[in-house]
Amino acid sequence: MPSVLEPTRHSILIVDDAPENLTVLGELLQPLYHVRVGTSGERALRMVERPPLPDLILLDVMMPGMDGYEVMRRLHADEDLRKIPVIFITATNSSENEEIGLSLGAVDYITKPINPVILRARVKAHLEFKEARDRLANENEWLEAEVARRMRDNLLIQELSIRALANLAEARDNETGLHIMRTQAYVEVLARHLAEHPKFAPALAGQRLEHIIKAAPLHDIGKVGIPDAILFKRGRLDAHEYEIMKTHARIGAEAIEHAIRSSAAGADPEAADKVPDAFAFLEVAAEIADSHHEKWDCSGYPNGLAGEAIPVSGRQMALADVFDALLNKRVYKPPLTLDETTQIILEDRGRHFDPDVVDAFLACHERFAEIAASHPDPVAA
Repeated sequence: MPSVLEPTRHSILIVDDAPENLTVLGELLQPLYHVRVGTSGERALRMVERPPLPDLILLDVMMPGMDGYEVMRRLHADEDLRKIPVIFITATNSSENEEIGLSLGAVDYITKPINPVILRARVKAHLEFKEARDRLANENEWLEAEVARRMRDNLLIQELSIRALANLAEARDNETGLHIMRTQAYVEVLARHLAEHPKFAPALAGQRLEHIIKAAPLHDIGKVGIPDAILFKRGRLDAHEYEIMKTHARIGAEAIEHAIRSSAAGADPEAADKVPDAFAFLEVAAEIADSHHEKWDCSGYPNGLAGEAIPVSGRQMALADVFDALLNKRVYKPPLTLDETTQIILEDRGRHFDPDVVDAFLACHERFAEIAASHPDPVAA
């Protein structure tokens, strides 16, 4: 019985229709390896159908019925079996036959009569190569899993950081309750619906759709720059106060843009070409913060953009933001009903809102209602 410390021996499958050849090859390799034998191509294929798979196959070329070339073709037709190295063994000393075998995927070609030294050396070399290849594949698999894990961790950290920043803005405007959660959900519903629309598909392609969804909670981040006296005022703002409140859109966008510029300036020059991809999410966040109060008829702020000059992300955020504000209580107004809120959205189609975005809202109206009902603001004690 082998010692528990003895390493597992490599397994070799020898395939030959001549018993004397199997005996010779077996006697040469049995002291070093675990040897199995197959007396035909058909039997060899049946043997490799069940585990454990051999680490190497010595395959005779000229056999009755299914020859070695056909066995090789069938092995290579299978994703797992094609990884087993095959050494052809033949009595013919023809370069043409050798070329055929190698073209089919054989790793080596040994002619009879067998030279024991050459046989053992080549078997050992190919087993070591397979072992190194398998080890590399396992390491690559581990690395890929580790990269995937770290990416998941980074995405979670990013999401939590976004939520923390959004909550910071919300904490300075505490009557909005679960506003950021609901508006993010509304934006996601709109974005996924509009992604199927030919007019919107380019603006929502690739990672951009996910960036818009993740950046939505930062739309009001600029409110951290609004004076408390205005932000916490009970009741409606006067004209002067309203002008100051309107600056939150630009404040938020500029804060994010400053972060992008500062990080880009400190980036590794050799990685400069990767900066646009690295900051794509922040660019979308700045875009939403800056444009979510723009109106389709150019009467919005801070830039007075009109129609399709307003970024798609801002158009979606505008509807989500207004829908939520109307449906929920604010210091300056009581909550409206779902029907009242929907009617106002419809009346502002083509004025405040992109008509296509309103159409998407109507198509997803039931989902909006479900989100609103699932995340109500807490009732004040």
